[in-house]
Amino acid sequence: MNAITDLTVTGADGAPVSLEQWHGQVLLIVNTASKCGFTPQYEGLEALQRRFADRGFAVLGFPCNQFGAQEPGDAAEIASFCSLTYDVTFPMFAKIDVNGAQAAPLFERLKADAPGVLGTKAIKWNFTKFLVDREGRVVRRYAPTTKPEDITADIEALL
Repeated sequence: MNAITDLTVTGADGAPVSLEQWHGQVLLIVNTASKCGFTPQYEGLEALQRRFADRGFAVLGFPCNQFGAQEPGDAAEIASFCSLTYDVTFPMFAKIDVNGAQAAPLFERLKADAPGVLGTKAIKWNFTKFLVDREGRVVRRYAPTTKPEDITADIEALL
């Protein structure tokens, strides 16, 4: 099967973005929301980005409004919130669906490669995380309740 980095996504500005630019890096791909109980995880995600970026690691954030309408803003509002509130420097992309008929191809692939508990494919809530190795293979899926700092050892093992 092709690497995750063979896919194209939509940037926050609406332009297509090839994930190929991150090929060879370890990635943590996350569906995010600005008004969620897990929103403070932005701080931990940014800490991972800053700690490991120079070793070939990146967090990629994909805003999603499918869970409790907790990401109601447009791209500019989301970017402003992330920057001003959590000093986010990792890439944030266009708002997407992660479940249902309009689910983004990236998340369809992530869910297929790393099913949830008992093989479930659906994403349960905001801040579900997927760890991808340098070859673009999905290594592991983490629940929204998994704190970013609890993924540190898994990231280090891939770096």
